[in-house]
Amino acid sequence: MTAITPGTLSGLDLWIIGLYALTVLTIGLWVSRKIHDTDDFFLAGRSLGFAAVGFSLFASNISSTTLVGLTGQAYKSGISVANYEWMAGILFLFMAFVTVPVFFRQRITTIPEYLERRYSPTVRRYFSALTIFLSIFVDTAGSIFAGVLILQVFFPGLPFWPSCVGLALFAGAYTAAGGLRAVVYTDVIQAIVLLAGSTALTWIIFAGNDYSWSQATAGLPEGHLSLIRPLDDPDLPWLGTLIGVPVLGFYYWSTNQYIVQRVLAARSLDHARWSLTLAGLLKLTPLFIMVLPGAMAASLLPDIARADAVFPTLVTTLLPSGLRGLVLAGLIAAIMSTIDSTLNAASTLVFHDFLSDAQKARMGTRGAVRLGRILTVVFMLVAALWAPMIRHFPGIFAYLQEIFSYAVPPVVAIFMLGLFWARTTPAAALTTLIVGHSIGLATLAFKQAGWVFPHFTIVAGMTTLLCLLICVTVSLFTTPRDDAAMRSSLWRLEMTRPDKPHGWLLDYRVQVVAVAALTLAIVVAFW
Repeated sequence: MTAITPGTLSGLDLWIIGLYALTVLTIGLWVSRKIHDTDDFFLAGRSLGFAAVGFSLFASNISSTTLVGLTGQAYKSGISVANYEWMAGILFLFMAFVTVPVFFRQRITTIPEYLERRYSPTVRRYFSALTIFLSIFVDTAGSIFAGVLILQVFFPGLPFWPSCVGLALFAGAYTAAGGLRAVVYTDVIQAIVLLAGSTALTWIIFAGNDYSWSQATAGLPEGHLSLIRPLDDPDLPWLGTLIGVPVLGFYYWSTNQYIVQRVLAARSLDHARWSLTLAGLLKLTPLFIMVLPGAMAASLLPDIARADAVFPTLVTTLLPSGLRGLVLAGLIAAIMSTIDSTLNAASTLVFHDFLSDAQKARMGTRGAVRLGRILTVVFMLVAALWAPMIRHFPGIFAYLQEIFSYAVPPVVAIFMLGLFWARTTPAAALTTLIVGHSIGLATLAFKQAGWVFPHFTIVAGMTTLLCLLICVTVSLFTTPRDDAAMRSSLWRLEMTRPDKPHGWLLDYRVQVVAVAALTLAIVVAFW
């Protein structure tokens, strides 16, 4: 990445960064005094309001890789990368209608717990182990790696491996102390910082073009401001947007423990649904405050060699002292948000999915909370040790996307069929997971050997269709479950009703329609 001299950060910038660090650590210690049982540690006592959950959902996803990746990808190839963002908003709306009512009414603590009720304990533990692996080696390690790259831009000469450990220790400290409540409360602060800093950067770029849209976009390549790209587009073809992005998004938003864990911590189903419509609204903002600035930077700063350097270069070049520190605090906030989320989720999965009821009973509340904290620290260190290995991959985005595109399809297939088709069997679910992941590993190996495959989003969509076919076929030749636990795991139309009667403004269905209409208008405007 482009080296930036230490002088680009003033004393005021460093004071702002230090104040932020002190604030989040104080919150973690303060919240730790309110922990009385495992529900408090792992699910914040199921007491969070919709605003806290909604902002937390937004902040947890806008990680350092997202901030830098969205801006850099937009600089390189245009705004089509924003398809991941608005599609996430649509998936939030789907969750409000389908997945969250099913999960919430069962009062589950982990997403694998749903798979046991729908299928079997074996399927539960398989998926839990997969989620823990991806959380540590992909989400957490990837965020640590990207975070250190960012810090090295602002502080040249920063040693890589010790920085990985230091970053992980800082995030793990308040997560281990305060559990999910600390994670969510700091996420609210981080979401505000991210929105404020990115909005300021966008405003300054636009002001530098005399507030003229035509002037700001005059020097951009053809198609740079189009969301829907040709089939042969190397970055995100339209077919990938249609069949692949929804698959990756469904896994990430509907079955990913560290995301859904926040929704399960809401104080009621209504608050859970309101948080999702709020998050869906917030997910429309990255196009305007992260993606468009990156795209417009192609004419402002045409000679940046590496896309990863675009966002830090914009910050150091355009922002005044003070704001520069605020945005760097936002970058640190983004790093912290993803790391703390995945660490807490992974420890939750181990406790709830791999310990027997007898082991939990012997442990007691204090022992359980202590175990959660120990697991957080252990996972933190493992991720920090693995993070430097990512340097051997082509890039951070390639690392994240390749792994998820091959791991996600069978998971999406068994969740979708499990929610809507009572005939789906435990044997079919386990077979689909094993065969689907075998196909994914083989595809990844062949690709590394030099074989040519379609864009990874198209591969993800096609593999999901194949996994759906495998699951349906095996289900037709095996015996389904027919018990109360299985039947309660199916989605039913009556679940779409609000939990309690509200005025039309508080009816989540009205909110869903409004956010969907706004999303459609934005997509059409940038088609």
